Amino acid sequence: MSAPSLFQWHYSDRALGIVAWSGAAIAALMLLGLPQAVSLPLTMLAWILLWALFLSIVNVGQTFFAFGWESLLLEAGFLAIFLGSDAYAPSALVILLYRWLAFRVEFGAGLIKMRGDRCWRDLTCLDYHHETQPMPNPLSWYFHRLPKRFHRLEVLGNHVAQLVVPFGLFLPQPVAAVAGAYMILTQVYLVVSGNYAWLNWITIVVAIAALPDSLLGVLLPFARSAVIAPPPLFTAGAVGLALLVGALSYQPVRNLLGRRQLMNYSFNSLHIVNTYGAFGSVTRHRDEVVVEGTDDPDPTDESPWREYEFKGKPGDPARRPPQVAPYHLRLDWLMWFLPLSPAYGEQWFLRFLEALLRDDPGLLGLLRANPFPGRPPLTVRARLYRYRYTTWSERRRSGAWWVRELMGDYVPAVSLRHAVES
Repeated sequence: MSAPSLFQWHYSDRALGIVAWSGAAIAALMLLGLPQAVSLPLTMLAWILLWALFLSIVNVGQTFFAFGWESLLLEAGFLAIFLGSDAYAPSALVILLYRWLAFRVEFGAGLIKMRGDRCWRDLTCLDYHHETQPMPNPLSWYFHRLPKRFHRLEVLGNHVAQLVVPFGLFLPQPVAAVAGAYMILTQVYLVVSGNYAWLNWITIVVAIAALPDSLLGVLLPFARSAVIAPPPLFTAGAVGLALLVGALSYQPVRNLLGRRQLMNYSFNSLHIVNTYGAFGSVTRHRDEVVVEGTDDPDPTDESPWREYEFKGKPGDPARRPPQVAPYHLRLDWLMWFLPLSPAYGEQWFLRFLEALLRDDPGLLGLLRANPFPGRPPLTVRARLYRYRYTTWSERRRSGAWWVRELMGDYVPAVSLRHAVES
């Protein structure tokens, strides 16, 4: 099968809900440590089910599940099958494979930056990034207003974390622990300064593999030490896993060394041993698509247009950027890509507008509020605005977080009949 998924046998909204809630239930049991406390086979089965259920969703999710951290979660989850249980310690090979994953995440991101936008090389990318990142959080405005010298240090610290530190993951302790701790601290910094779904959190979990047991015992005093040697079959499975990852690493390594580096790419439909990267280029301006509707039967620019407000992405200039991570607002993230290229939305954005005109309850549930609670609008349109953060004086005077300027129409006014015909 080119894209393995349970939905190849049957797909429906109900089936999707069953798969999603089943995964949530198993994850809750794992979080409570119940399968791990029962037996090694049950623990492995739980991890297999979690990986297979999420893989089934990702492989049919298309554009809405095409983010790099989907593959990262799948790869980390696949390795977790061989982590062991409460009674059995994980193989050193599996710990090494997690370090190899952490290396590819960081080093791939570092290389894509150095090969990409010039601002990464002249240390100026953070002059813009806090303002133009996909989804700012409540502190992003303040990070953007830090002195430019501090932004230079931010970029330099990022280069150290992604281009130098990853090699320390494969060195003896305590060097590996220092490398892992540095990676964790940089991820915490990203958590504080922006909304990146669960990307930073899962990277932190993966980087923990570089920390020694002595340190983990201090950080997690409630954790119990494994006292039983793993069975030979489990050890053989870990060896087989290492051989599989080694064989599948050829393409990602070749990609890292090549001049045309791919970012966040899976070379197999199982999403095992992927290539990673982020923000090879940084936009200098923030353009946002604002969706409006009106119930005027003969709409003009003077008609009473009402905006649809999204849960996370900037809209109302007076609204403070919210904290949503580690939750992933997929629609809001895709809206950020729209102004970068029309190709990003050609397969879904007109359907999105049509669903608004149909008053689709599932879609409206993805928005912060419905400005047409009684009946759907007769016409909708999408307008392109250029946003920038307010200055300190503007913020004190108006209380607003953003200033925006109308650039023009992204999609002209369209009715339901026109949307269906297009």
